[in-house]
Parts: sequence; structure tokens; C-alpha cells
Amino acid sequence: MRRISRLSSAAISWIAIVSVAQAQQTTAPDELARWLLPQSWQRDTDGPVISLGEQGKWDDTHIFAPTVALEDGQFQLWYCGSQGTRYMRTFKLGLASSDNGKNFVKFARNPMLEFSDGRQSILTPALARRGDGAVVREAGKLRMWFSATDFDQTQLHTLHEATSSDGVDWSAPSAPLLEHVYCPSVLKTDDGRYRMWYSDVRQRPWRIRYAESADGTHWEVRPEAVLDFTQPWESGILVYPTVLCIDGVYLMWYGSHDSRHKQTTAIGFAASLDGIDWHKHPQNPVLRPDAARPWESNYVTSGCVIRLPDGGYRYWYASRTKPPFVNLYYAINTARWAGPPHGNAEGD
Repeated sequence: MRRISRLSSAAISWIAIVSVAQAQQTTAPDELARWLLPQSWQRDTDGPVISLGEQGKWDDTHIFAPTVALEDGQFQLWYCGSQGTRYMRTFKLGLASSDNGKNFVKFARNPMLEFSDGRQSILTPALARRGDGAVVREAGKLRMWFSATDFDQTQLHTLHEATSSDGVDWSAPSAPLLEHVYCPSVLKTDDGRYRMWYSDVRQRPWRIRYAESADGTHWEVRPEAVLDFTQPWESGILVYPTVLCIDGVYLMWYGSHDSRHKQTTAIGFAASLDGIDWHKHPQNPVLRPDAARPWESNYVTSGCVIRLPDGGYRYWYASRTKPPFVNLYYAINTARWAGPPHGNAEGD
């Protein structure tokens, strides 16, 4: 048998990453075991749930970042849309509604929210939620956080908030609350505190950080990233976290470039007992692009998950077609998962 006398630095790095990932999984607490079993996400529509607007409309070139509320049997989905080229675009916030979470109708008065200067983009909205993904109303109002940036100038991403009684008429965007924040996910926990996970976009590679707040306005950021690169499929960015807390377990779905398939992204999953120490799924990614569905053939990221009244889970996410990437994001889609088995990993 031929002996291999030396390994390339790339191979050594890959072995180190795999070793870390395997060690991470073997040390996962027993309470997380059922969440780290295979996830079977089923796409249950024949096409996108929301498509680009007609030529000349405000959302005719890029749409992404859906966030969904289910209230009184109705689904409301807010999303970001824009016209323009990659470096000359300004995103605004739009709204669509549905009675089943799959067939959406855009609101006639779109867009719902934009910056008055016409330059800053509204990006990656996140509603205040309970652990199961249900929205939290404060004094009868929805509360939304989002990132903003001027793509043509500074490209500094800042965190802002706005409120609305009906999801249509929103207060003006607040002054910046934090810097270098992209794609927040916010839970209001039983102790009344706000917990936020987001991508730190100060520099590449992007990692996921954690912040807490007593009022949702003044945030204390944990110095260290809470989700870093530990699996070989992850590349370049960890982005678009969507977080729930079910039965005392924090659940995070997140996106990354897939190192094994160029010019694609995929969605990974991690679980935690405290929202800080995360254990990634050993079979990540749990949701990949589908070449048989051209509108989501290369990118699947940027979305939110909620638990449905029947106990299952629904994910709304954005996608891209194959290159050339004229449309940075091309469509909004959905998939459903029945959830994990009850009890431990053996089903007891």
C-alpha cells in the first residue's frame, strides 16, 4: 500500500475543521439530541410564493428577506424589494398577505416603509417574537428591527426600529441603534428581555453575534461571536439567522456559501440551551438549492421560521437563479417540516 508522506495545508485545515465539528456534536447535551436528528424540509408549492414585480415597479429587480406574522388565521409577509443594479439600488419594505402561508397577494399600497432621503435601504426586517415565532405586540403595536445602509456611499450597516398597529402604516425609522448589524433575529423572552442574533458585517468573514437589551433600543453586544466556522461546507459568511426557542431549546437556521458547490448557498441548523453555546447539525446543510426549480437553483437563504398551530414548522426564504446574478435575489419561497420526534433520539 502506498504511504502518503505529507498532506497539503488545505487538507490539514479540512481535517482540523471536521475534528472540531465532530467533537462539538459528541459533546451536545442530551436535551438537544432530538433536534440534531435529520430534518426533512418539504417544498409544497409549484413555484415562488412571491415573485419580482412587473417591469417598472419598485420591486422589479431584487426581492428578499421575508419576515412573517400569523395572526387571526392570516399570514402577513413583509419583504425587501428594489430596482437598480447591484451597486446602485435602494431597498424598501413591502407587504403581502395569505390565508395559508403559500399563496400571497401583494398589498396595493406597496411599498410600506422607506427612508425619506431616498438613499438608505431597508434590509432584513425582524419582528419581536415569542419563542415559537408568534409576534409580540407592545401596546397593541408590532415592533420591527431592520438593517440599513447606503450602498452607493458608506455601506455601513446600522440597526433601526419602527412600529405599526396594522403592519401597513409604520413609524419613521429610528436613529441608528447599533453599527455593523445585518439580518437581526429578535426574541422577547419570558423575563421581558430582548435577545438578538445577527451577522456582524464589520469585515469578512461574517460571523453571528449575540446582543441583549432590557428595552429593545439599548443593546449590549457579547464580545465573542456565538456562531463561527466549524463545518467544512461553510464558506465566507455565516448569515441570516432565524431563531426560535421551543421547550427551553434555542433553534437557529442560518445561511452560508456552500464550499462544495461554487456559486451556491445553503441553510444550516444549530441548537443551544442558552442561545450562546451552539451545537450544529451533523448533517448540515439541512436545506439546499434545487436545480429542478430554476427560481431557487443556486441560493436559498434570508428568511424566517415559525411554528404553526399544528406543531409543524414553516420556513419562508429567498432565492437566486443560476448565474449571471442580475437579480441578487429573485423569488421568495417556502418549505415545511413536521418537526423532530418527541422524546429522546431513540423516540422514547
